[in-house]
Amino acid sequence: MNYSDIETILGKEAVDLLTYQSNTIDKKYLHLPSPHFFEQIFIPSGRSTQVLKSLSAIGNHGRLAHTGYLSILPVDQGIEHTAGASFAPNPLYFDPENIMKLAIEGGCNAVVVTLGTLSIVARKYAHKIPCIVKINHNELLTYPTKYDQTLFGSVEEAWDLGATAVGATIYFGSEQASRQIKEVAEAFERAHELGMATVLWCYTRNSNFKTQQEDYHCAADITGQANHLGVTIQADIIKQKLPNSNQGFAALKFGKTHPNMYSKLTSAHPIDMCRYQVANCYMGRIGLISSGGASEGDGDLTEAVKTAVINKRAGGMGLISGRKAFQRPMQEGIALLHAIQDVYLESKIDIA
Repeated sequence: MNYSDIETILGKEAVDLLTYQSNTIDKKYLHLPSPHFFEQIFIPSGRSTQVLKSLSAIGNHGRLAHTGYLSILPVDQGIEHTAGASFAPNPLYFDPENIMKLAIEGGCNAVVVTLGTLSIVARKYAHKIPCIVKINHNELLTYPTKYDQTLFGSVEEAWDLGATAVGATIYFGSEQASRQIKEVAEAFERAHELGMATVLWCYTRNSNFKTQQEDYHCAADITGQANHLGVTIQADIIKQKLPNSNQGFAALKFGKTHPNMYSKLTSAHPIDMCRYQVANCYMGRIGLISSGGASEGDGDLTEAVKTAVINKRAGGMGLISGRKAFQRPMQEGIALLHAIQDVYLESKIDIA
């Protein structure tokens, strides 16, 4: 897929998204993805040689190898959204082997799986593609539904199975956030001791973040702060949803703000709001990968390409897209993953 194809897919939004030039945080201050990104960022850091090796294994795999950008397939939704709801559109993915096949054929840098998924296919696939084991989950079988991330396994188990990295979610803003921060910080410390990389889902969760007027769970200011907490506990890669609003702190009347947050550091443009998220990841020293979101059907390709363009032009590191890929026939899922990757391979699409 070339630049013209991307323009066609974006339709009426193409000009705005592809030619927009940001006047907020100057791009010269950002640490942008490049072929030597992990070496440049982490050699001066406290990460060990083994962690650098694990990060390089992820960065140097798949169609985006040696670009600094990442395309990751996450399939942990069998727990997070129930297996039936996740795999009913394509029951092939009840079988963990097909998850691995999709990630490999789709040219991904890595695949995110549950402990059980990797354990059942580890000896066949752990050496073929970098595996990120999600060690905590929000299970949906408790009634009434509660929203809490619980450890499902240990870092040591993931390491024994040949995982390259561990992933975890923290629901920042939730009643359980303090416990989750402590658990994940300890898990990430252990992962680094073993030479594994760490990926953090920096999601926000609090019923008070949603008002009658607006849902601020994806507000740029609130998600930006979640990212900043995530890099503080030494996540090597941050996963975050694209922001769709701003001024959550001001509207909800909590936290601390500064007028420049909304007048100079961000604007209403999606690229600027995403750049604010990047800035909170140590100005891009810790890569930001954006969530691909739920599958909505025929519009999935457009939304996936749009998200990739926004992430790349904001200064992000890539896209992590699952349901849009695995909730359709495998060849269509592969084509969608390739389309996402083509955005990052297209040199005409540059930092805004």
